[in-house]
This record gives sequence, C-alpha cells and structure tokens, in this order.
Amino acid sequence: MPSALPDGEPVPADGALPASALAGAAARPLGFYLHVPYCATRCGYCDFNTYTATELRGTGGVLASRDNYADTLVEEVRLARKVLGDDPRRVRTVFVGGGTPTLLAAGDLVRMLGAIREEFGLAPDAEITTEANPESVDPAYLATLREGGFNRISFGMQSARRHVLRILDRTHTPGRPEACVAEARAAGFDHVNLDLIYGTPGESDDDWRASLEAAVGAGPDHVSAYALIVEEGTQLARRIRRGEVPMTDDDVHADRYLIAEEMLGRAGFEWYEVSNWATSEAGRCLHNELYWRGADWWGAGPGAHSHVGGVRWWNVKHPGAYAAALADGRSPGAGREILSEEDRRVERILLELRLREGVPLSLLKEEGLAASRRALTDGLLQQGPYERGHAVLTLRGRLLADAVVRDLVD
Repeated sequence: MPSALPDGEPVPADGALPASALAGAAARPLGFYLHVPYCATRCGYCDFNTYTATELRGTGGVLASRDNYADTLVEEVRLARKVLGDDPRRVRTVFVGGGTPTLLAAGDLVRMLGAIREEFGLAPDAEITTEANPESVDPAYLATLREGGFNRISFGMQSARRHVLRILDRTHTPGRPEACVAEARAAGFDHVNLDLIYGTPGESDDDWRASLEAAVGAGPDHVSAYALIVEEGTQLARRIRRGEVPMTDDDVHADRYLIAEEMLGRAGFEWYEVSNWATSEAGRCLHNELYWRGADWWGAGPGAHSHVGGVRWWNVKHPGAYAAALADGRSPGAGREILSEEDRRVERILLELRLREGVPLSLLKEEGLAASRRALTDGLLQQGPYERGHAVLTLRGRLLADAVVRDLVD
C-alpha cells in the first residue's frame, strides 16, 4: 500500500504561502507535476500513492471517480493561480505521472494541460511529458496527446523478459514498449523515454542485457534505469519474506549498473544523473532537473508534493478526500514545512551530487570538505572537476553515491 505522508505544520485553508516563498520567484523556473492516482492493477513492488478500482470501492464515492478526475485536478490548478497571485512566470515543464495517467481519456490529459496554459501560460520551449503504460495507448491516443501539446512521453518498460515482468506483476507483453516508441515517433513526439528496472528476483545478467538491447534498439533518446527497491508493505516484500522469491543483493545491483553504463554508452547515451541517460542535451528530462536543482514546482493531485521558494507541502493522499477539499473551496494540502537555509544546503548536496555537473565544493562545510578529499583519493570523485571547484562522481562513485553523499553533508 502507499507509504505514509510526513509530519508537518498545517496548510492554510486557502493554501497561502509566506511572502518569503514568493520573493524572487520570477528568477526561478516553474514546473507542474500532475498526479493521476489510478492503476488497473497494483504492481507487486509499488508503494506509490495509487489505487485500483477495488481499493477505491466504497471509500470515496463519486468524488474518487476516474470519470471526473480531470475536472477536480483543474480546480487545483486554479487554486495554484490564486496562491501564486501575480507571479509572471510561464510554466517551463509539465509532468503527468502516477499511477497510470493513460487510464484517463487522452482528452482529459489535454484538458488538464489546457488549464495550466490558460491560468499561467506555457514557455515557448516548454517540456510537456506524460508517463504511459504500454498497454493503455494506441496510435490514436498518442496522436491526441501530441495534438494537445504533449511533446515528451515516458513508457514503463521495466524488462524485456516475460518471467521478470511476471515477478513485477507487470501486465504488458514483451515487445509492446518498443512498439510504443515507434508509435510515439510516428505521432510526432520529440522525446521518448523508456523506464527499466534491474535487480528483480530471478533476473540474470543475460536477462538484463536483453532488456537493454531491446530498449536501445527501439530508438528512444532517453533511458532511465533504476535498481529495484523492495518497500515494506508491498506484495513483493511479502513474497520475499515468505521465501517464495530470493532477495537481490547490492553486488548484483552494482554489476547490473555497470552493464547498463557500458551498453548505453556504446549506443550513444551519456549519463546526466545517476539513474538517467540521454543521447543529447535536448533529450534530458528538464522536469526532473527542476527537482534535482531545487527549483519551484506545484504538485497537483492526491499525495502530490510541491516546493516554492523554500516551502514544501504535500496533499492529502486519498482521491476522495482530495476531491472533497477542493469541492469545499479548501486547499487539499495535508501539511507543510518551511526549509531553513541549512536544510536547503543539505538538499542541494544530496541531489546535485547525483548530476553529471556535480555539486559546488563551496557548499561543503569543513568536515564535508575533508570527506571530499578522501573521496577524491579513493577514486570516487573526478580530479579535473574537483580542481575547478566541483565534486563530480566517477563511475565507481556512482555505485557508492549514497555513501559519498552521507560523508559530504557532515
């Protein structure tokens, strides 16, 4: 089931932000994340804030319906306009995620995007992305999205091997994600991503190589590859605990990452974030870079998180409670926190170290600087960037990124 929300102070009923959050906003990029909380089935590894029809039955009534969800989310976009007031920024990125956004009608996704265009305006070169399940789209659906303004799409491929997909409880058939790439290109999408997962119980090195080969051969300009994390409370965690499937260890994850780096690099992809590769600068996911660089974004939808000018808040999780709040003219915010300068410094290190450009050494305190020198000596940071004032991970450093970050934030 979905993980719990953090604690925090109450969000004002009108969603108002402190004046400090809006100070200097015009100089920062603004993005929107639109969360669609519906899935046809729950994947065994998933703890995202998503709901199947069975899970919603009797808990949210008509307010939790997929049929009127777009109308509800549009109301939060209008709330965002009120909260941000005369903020002059046009929206730089929009990312529709979930869940399975493409369970909604294509026209609903276009209408949600239209509300942002109407209330804020879109930057001339705005990146507009939706995630998609390979089995929930067809050429006509993709054409409607493209005509409605979407220019980037991300398909959940996960694996090319049927037995691996079965362990993950993925319902699409092998080969369908690759076909979707061709259909998206034919519809006119500028950028296409395939999401992969490595380290699934029962997956071999050859299985992983086959998945990478299939992904590259499909012709996307972006690939995301994530190590499987087994979250407590998921069906997969219960199966591992019962001994039905084996747990994959960290050494296997490291080997799979090295295979990904080698095969993607050979195919013309370059890493720009620890888990993301693109064939060009233009192929990078600008929306995710807003997160990694601490820019401003408004997250609309149940359980969605937002950040504006050092204020972070999150919405109530259940679609019924979310819709009820907006129907009553209230913010759906469940809690918020105002980040201190130290909080923001630490988060910059945590996130920016994962990027190809690295993190400025000027952000490190004395103990962090000492740790960075040790990491340089140990071959975890690159020499050239370090001499120019940046901590940038080596390939070995990427394998140990979490440990490096822990040392640098001291």
